[in-house]
Amino acid sequence: MAEQTVIDDRYELESMPIGEGGMGEVYRAHDRRLDRKVAVKLIRFPFGQHDETLVKRFLHESRIMARLEHPGAPAIHDVGVFDDPRVGSRPFMVMQFVEGISLDYIIDEHEDIPVSWVASAAAQVAAVLAAAHKRGIFHRDLKPSNLMLCHDGTIKVLDFGLAMFHDPDVSRLTRTGTLLGTPSYMSPEQVQGATLGPQSDLYTLGLVMHELLTGQRLFDGRTEYEVFHRQVNEPAPSVRTTRPEVPEEIDRLVLRLLEKHPADRPADAVEVCRALLPFTQGAGFLPGTVAEGSNPIHLYSAVVGSMTDTVGPTIPRKTRGGPVDLDQVRQVAVAFAHEARYNQAATLLEAVLSAVVPALAPDDPQVLTLRGELAEVLFKDSDYRKAAPIFAELHQVLAHHRGPDDEQVLHYRHREATCHALMGQTTEALRLLRALLADQQASYGPYDQRTLNLRRQIGLMELGAGDTGGARRTLLELLDDLEQHYGPDHPDTVKVRESLQRISG
Repeated sequence: MAEQTVIDDRYELESMPIGEGGMGEVYRAHDRRLDRKVAVKLIRFPFGQHDETLVKRFLHESRIMARLEHPGAPAIHDVGVFDDPRVGSRPFMVMQFVEGISLDYIIDEHEDIPVSWVASAAAQVAAVLAAAHKRGIFHRDLKPSNLMLCHDGTIKVLDFGLAMFHDPDVSRLTRTGTLLGTPSYMSPEQVQGATLGPQSDLYTLGLVMHELLTGQRLFDGRTEYEVFHRQVNEPAPSVRTTRPEVPEEIDRLVLRLLEKHPADRPADAVEVCRALLPFTQGAGFLPGTVAEGSNPIHLYSAVVGSMTDTVGPTIPRKTRGGPVDLDQVRQVAVAFAHEARYNQAATLLEAVLSAVVPALAPDDPQVLTLRGELAEVLFKDSDYRKAAPIFAELHQVLAHHRGPDDEQVLHYRHREATCHALMGQTTEALRLLRALLADQQASYGPYDQRTLNLRRQIGLMELGAGDTGGARRTLLELLDDLEQHYGPDHPDTVKVRESLQRISG
């Protein structure tokens, strides 16, 4: 930027970016209104073309990420769209400015980093991932340059840029048609364009841990293709071959994180964090990386760390009576949802349901309608853990009254399965989707768009679960049907053909 750019008459961007990636650039900026330093990320559109759908998705995902509120992730202050004189309308995000040293610099400057320090850093990252995954947010671009060692000795996870875009067809591509993400830090399923779950982030955490412990990037090569081939096919070597003093438990954990099949990795980030905690004892600070003197953050952490997971006594809540106007509540909730204020809509619907359910039967039409709207709002808000059981109960009740082939029943069944998929529960999701496919084909026919989309979803999930053979069979059969029904140049046909080409390498 030759001239200073000011966004919303508030954020003054410095002339040169301090970081660049597949999804855009990050600038140091000054917030005029609050007189503070901030970081501003400008999002780059895939293929360099404005896409209003992506703008809406970006704004929605930003709201979800803004509620992450974890000390190990930068706070999000603002989000919007501004007119960039170079490329036109462009989304932006304003974040907390994090000062420190990225871990790629630590790897370059320090030899034989203490195991306890590596365990501490990785445990902090795992704690952030656990919080993110709970909200359905997968980082998908974890690497040393996105992990910042702050001056207080804590680690912050930066740049959830690829987490903004859940669609693999979008998140894989840049305007030049190349893959987004960094090849040396991509999971096998990400390389192959499969459906991703939390285990994909755990794989990349394993890559980072291996590099911190050995000082060498694990999978590198002269070309992207060579790196991709190694990620998919080459087993990870033991850390102890390079550093014999690394405890066997740490070595086994790293190798589990680096398993090629997601199902063979740890179940979740919480398990990883707990496995690392015993090895963080006595972890000191690396020389020259932490400001001297008593740090309030350390005092605060010591207090929190002394607390237990024990839940205190239940305190009864005050109850408030009075009639509830269900139609008015629904109208307000729908208005909130229309403005993508899903959290407010869910809070309102949950409150009214808790008030009316005791007085009405569980299968009362009003209750079913409210619960259906609540489940949809929770789904759009990425709260899949709450949404899944509601969808499950709804389709069971409705099937009893309307029959199993009712369109709403099939829709809720698909929603339930998708919730499990987005929580990383691939086995359960595939079981539900395969059962749904048989009923959906009987109801809609084999060439209905919903049926074809479901078949592709199953194929990509099989690939994400490490079932390459099953995915290839599913997608080959789908490709044959698409070519016969729609022709070889139809967009859906092209997508499936590209997925098969990625599987074949």
